Amino acid sequence: MIRTVVVAAGLILGLSAVVAQSDPIAQRRDAMKAVGAATREGAAIAKGEAAFESTKVQTIFKVYADAAKKLPALFPETAKTGGETTAAPKIWEDQAGFKTALAKFETEAVAGGAAAKDLDSFRSAFGAATKNCGSCHEVYRIKK
Repeated sequence: MIRTVVVAAGLILGLSAVVAQSDPIAQRRDAMKAVGAATREGAAIAKGEAAFESTKVQTIFKVYADAAKKLPALFPETAKTGGETTAAPKIWEDQAGFKTALAKFETEAVAGGAAAKDLDSFRSAFGAATKNCGSCHEVYRIKK
């Protein structure tokens, strides 16, 4: 009996993980939440509200690059609506432009990570990366 309960619990947990992994809207929301958290941390550093620490700065740009790599696959035709998505129809109308914007974001994130050696170089690289975020949101996100 206990063995059956343990096996059933394991199957439920495993199934829950598979369902979460197969939900592109939830995955892209999680990726964007990570980008948002990294951006808040980066803004605090850029404003002088938090200390410049190389490790934190590298983590910010890594979060950006990782999200940029993941996001193109998280906008399939089957995930246009639902899940409180703020994805604009323009994403599916202009897949090439959307993927180009994400590729640019990834390039800027990688370059930013390499260039950010001190506060001034971080501010410059962070500004370039976040400017790309804003321009992408203007076109490919529904404002609530």
